[in-house]
Amino acid sequence: MIGRTISHYEIIEKLGEGGMGVVYRARDTRLGREVALKFLPAGLAGDEQSRERLMREARAAAALSHPNICTIHEVDEFDGQPFIAMECVEGRSLKQQLADGPLGLDDAVRYAAQMAGALAEAHGKGIVHRDVKPANVMITPNGEAKIMDFGLAKAADRTLLTREGTTLGTVAYMSPEQARGETVDHRTDIWSLGVVLYEMAAGRRPFGGEYDQAVIYSILNREPESLSAMRSDVPGGLERIVMKALSKDAGERQQSMRDVRDALESLRARSRPGGAKGGPGGREPSIAVLPFVNMSADPENEYFSDGLAEELINALAGLKGLRVVARTSSFRFRGKDTDIREIGRLLDVGSILEGSVRKSGTRLRITAQLINVDDGYHIWSERFDRELEDIFDIQDEIARAVAKKLEVSLSLGAGETIVKQYTGNIDAYSLYLKGLYNWNLMTPESWVLSRECLEQALKIDPGFAPAYAGLAVWYQSQSYWGEMPPVEAYEKSMENAKRALAIDDEMPLVHDVLACNYYLHDRDWPASEREFRRSLELDPTSSMSRVNYGLHLILNGRIEDALEQPLIAKRYDPLSVIVNTWSALILFFAGKVEDAIAQMKKTIEMEPAHWQPHYQLAIVYLDSSRFDETAREAEKAVELSGDASIALMILSCIRFLTGGEKEGREILGRLSEREKTVYVSPVFFAWIAMARGRPDEALGHVERAVEARDAWLNFNGIMPRQIRAQGPEIESLLKKTGWKE
Repeated sequence: MIGRTISHYEIIEKLGEGGMGVVYRARDTRLGREVALKFLPAGLAGDEQSRERLMREARAAAALSHPNICTIHEVDEFDGQPFIAMECVEGRSLKQQLADGPLGLDDAVRYAAQMAGALAEAHGKGIVHRDVKPANVMITPNGEAKIMDFGLAKAADRTLLTREGTTLGTVAYMSPEQARGETVDHRTDIWSLGVVLYEMAAGRRPFGGEYDQAVIYSILNREPESLSAMRSDVPGGLERIVMKALSKDAGERQQSMRDVRDALESLRARSRPGGAKGGPGGREPSIAVLPFVNMSADPENEYFSDGLAEELINALAGLKGLRVVARTSSFRFRGKDTDIREIGRLLDVGSILEGSVRKSGTRLRITAQLINVDDGYHIWSERFDRELEDIFDIQDEIARAVAKKLEVSLSLGAGETIVKQYTGNIDAYSLYLKGLYNWNLMTPESWVLSRECLEQALKIDPGFAPAYAGLAVWYQSQSYWGEMPPVEAYEKSMENAKRALAIDDEMPLVHDVLACNYYLHDRDWPASEREFRRSLELDPTSSMSRVNYGLHLILNGRIEDALEQPLIAKRYDPLSVIVNTWSALILFFAGKVEDAIAQMKKTIEMEPAHWQPHYQLAIVYLDSSRFDETAREAEKAVELSGDASIALMILSCIRFLTGGEKEGREILGRLSEREKTVYVSPVFFAWIAMARGRPDEALGHVERAVEARDAWLNFNGIMPRQIRAQGPEIESLLKKTGWKE
C-alpha cells in the first residue's frame, strides 16, 4: 500500500495494525494535510459485519466534535475496501506510555478529565463507546488525550451487539454488565474509564488473571486493592472517584460522565498552587454529622442529643459550597464501632462531625470534634460547659467552626447567625426536639407521641414555626400511610404549612409539603411544580424533596427529568431506606424493571427489617409474573409491617391470582373489618377487585377513593400487568369518575 494513491490520499507509511483495522499515514493531496487512513484487514474486508462495524465507527465519531476526540474527515471506499480518513494524531498511545510504568498523578488526572469530557460529549449525543482502554487513547506531544476507535460505539437506545455469543470489547476493561453480555448504557464507559485511571495511577490493572475467564471472574467477584495501599501520594479524593467508578452495581457509580469530569477537574483545581482547598485533603467540602452520644444519666435525654445533631445538619446544609449528608444516612452509624475511614467511604465525605451531650437539669456539657476522614486526625475540637438556654449559641459556634475549618465562605449579615432561632422558650424547643425524635422512630406509638409533643410546643409558643412545619409533615404522611381520612389529614397539613410560612416563608420543608399536597390531593400540577422548585431553590440538598419531585415528574411523563432526581437524592442520603426504595419505584415507573429490582434488593440488604422495599419489590415481581417471589416478598412485608394495609392488599392480590381463593378472601375480610374503625384506602380494595376479575366492583371502590381525594389514586400507574389483565384498566375507571380527563 505504501506509495499508492487511494482516492486523493497518498499513502506514506504504516502506523499500526489491530484486530479490526490497519492504519496508514497519508497525505491529502487536495488539502495538503496529513491524515490517518483506517482500512479493514484483508481477511475481513469481505465480511459484512466487519464492514458495518467500520462504518458505525465512522458515523459515531463523525457526529462528535470535541478537542479530545479524534476528528473524522470522511468515509470512502477503494477497490471494494471501505476506509476512514481521520485526523492524524501525533504522539504515543496511552498503552505505550503505561509500558514505562505508572504516570505522575497530575498527568493521570489531567488525561482522565480530558477523556471524561470527550465521553460526556459522546453520551450527550446518545453514543456509548464501549471499548475505552489505553490502546484507544493517544497522548499528543502537548499533553492532550485523544480518544480513538469508536468501533464498538452504539446508540444508547439499541441493544448490545454480540458476535456469535461473544461479548465485544477488551476483557480487562469491561464492566461487569458488559462481561455478562447484558445491555449496557453510558455507565459502562464510566467503569472502563475507572479501570484506565486506576492503571495510570497504580501501573497495573485493578482486575487481573492469566486468561480471559479468570479476568472476568475477578471483575465480577473481587474488589480491587486500594490505590493508597500501593501509592502513598494518592489523595483520598482521587481514590474515591476511582472506587466509585468501579462499583460493580452500575447504580452505585457516578451517574453521568459529566459528574466524573467535574470531580476530576475539581481535584485538579485544588491540587494547583493557589487553588481552592475546599476542605481537608484538598477535596470538595463535604461532611456527615453523626448522632451525638447521650452521656446523661437519663437515657430519655437521647432526644436532645439527636436533636442537636439534626439541627446542625440543617444549619450546615444551608451553607453554599458544603455538601452535607442527610440525617437518615449519617444516623445509621448510631452505636456502631465503625472506623471513620469506612464511614467516609460509605457516605463519600471528607470530614465527620461527632460529639457527645451531657444534660443535667439546666446545665449542658457538649463536646464536638471535626475529624479528617483520610487520616482520622482531629481538625478541630471544643468543649462547651453552658446553661441550657445557651443551646442556640453553642450550635451556631459549632457551625461557624466547621465552616471556618472546611474553608466554606459565610454570607451572613451583621448579627445574622447560621442557626436560626425560632423560639426563646427552652421548654417549647425541647418538646419540638422530642417530637422530631419520636417521628424518626417510625412506629405507630411514636408517631402519636410525636404529634402530641409538637402540639404541646405550640401551646407554649404559638409562634414556633418549625413545630407547625413538623405537624404539616405529620398530617401529610397520615394522608397516605396512616388511618386518617385523607381530606381531614390534607386540610390539617395545609393549615399547619400555611401557619409556618406566615412566620417564615423560607422553610424548604414546608414548600415540599405544599408541593406534595397540591399534586396528591388537588391535582394542581402547576402549583406543585412551583412549590417543588421553591423548596429545592431553598435547599437543593433535600433528599426527600428530590424523591418527591421525581414522583411528581414521572406522573407527568417527564421521565428523563424524573430519573435525575433520585440520583441527586442518593448523593446526599445514600443509606436512606426510604430514599432508595422510592428511587427504585421511579425506575419501575420509567420501565427500568431490572434496575428497579436490583435497587430494591440492595435496599433490603441495607436494612432487611424494613417492610417498604419488600412490598414494592412484590409489586414489581407481580408485574413480571414472578409469582413465587411476589408471594414471598408480600408475606415478608406483612410480617415486618405489622399487617400494614397496603402489604395485606398485595398479598391478597397474589393469592387470588394464583388460585388461593380462600386465603385471598380471608385477607380481604381482615381489611374489610379494619375499615369499620379506621380509614383504609378504597384503592386497595379496587386492586383486589381487579385481581379477582371484578372491574364493576373495582369501579365502585374507585368512586369512593375519588370522593375521599385519596392520594393512592395517583399511583395506579404501578398496578401490575397481571392485575390489569383481569379487566379494564384502572385508568379507564378513573376517567369514568372524572378523576382523569
